[in-house]
Amino acid sequence: MQWDDYDAALFDLDGVLTPTAEVHMSAWARMFTDFLTARGVAEPYTDADYFAHIDGRPRYEGVATMLASRGIDLPAGSPDDPGSAETVSGLGNRKNELFTQVLRSEGITPYAGSLALLDHLAGVGVAMAVVSSSKNAPEVLRAAGIADRFPVVVDGVIAHDQGLPGKPRPDTYSYAAEQLGVPTSRSVVVEDAISGVQAGAAGDFGLVVGVDRGVGADALRENGAELVVQDLAELIGDHS
Repeated sequence: MQWDDYDAALFDLDGVLTPTAEVHMSAWARMFTDFLTARGVAEPYTDADYFAHIDGRPRYEGVATMLASRGIDLPAGSPDDPGSAETVSGLGNRKNELFTQVLRSEGITPYAGSLALLDHLAGVGVAMAVVSSSKNAPEVLRAAGIADRFPVVVDGVIAHDQGLPGKPRPDTYSYAAEQLGVPTSRSVVVEDAISGVQAGAAGDFGLVVGVDRGVGADALRENGAELVVQDLAELIGDHS
C-alpha cells in the first residue's frame, strides 16, 4: 500500500473501525426479550432471529419482520414515537435507546488493526474522515475513544440535513472528501459492506478497499473493491 499516492482515507465505521454489530445485537436482544416476555409469547428471541429477520434491514423494517415471525401485528406508528409506544416505530426507537445505554455502560473497543492504521496515517499526514449511514456514529466514536481522530464525520443526520443520498450512491463519501479539502481522486474509501464498496466504485475515488469481515473477498471485489484485506493493519505500507 503506497499511501504517498493519496491524501485522505474515508472510513466506514461499523465493521471497519469498530465491532458495533455486537452492541446492536445486544440491544435488539434486550428489547425483544422484554417485549415478547411481557406479551407472553412462548417462543423466545434468539440470535438466530437477528440474522434471519433484522440483520441488514432498516431498523423499522427489521422490527416489522421480526414481529411477523411471531404472528404479531402492530401499527407502524411514527418515527417520532417514544420508545414506550406499542408501535413498530416505538419498538425501533426503544432498541435505539437501549443501544445507547449498552454503548455507554459496556463501551466498545476498536479493532486493534484499525487503531494501528489510524496511528500510522496520523503519523504520515493522511487526512481521515468517517462516513456512516448510522445516526449513532458520533456516539460510537466517543465510546470507542477515537472521536478526536476524525475532523470530519458524515453520519445519517448530516446526510439527511444535506440531502445526500446514502450508499450505494457515492455522495456521502464525496461530501466527506470535500469537507477535508481533498480531491476524491486522492481519497481512499475503506468499507466492509457491499453497498459501501459499490458507493466507492460509483465515485471518482483513488482506491476502494474492501475489509472482509464475513461478506467474502470475492463479493467485495465483484462490487467494486480494488483491494481486499481482512484487517486494516494490512494497509500499513510505505509512505515516502
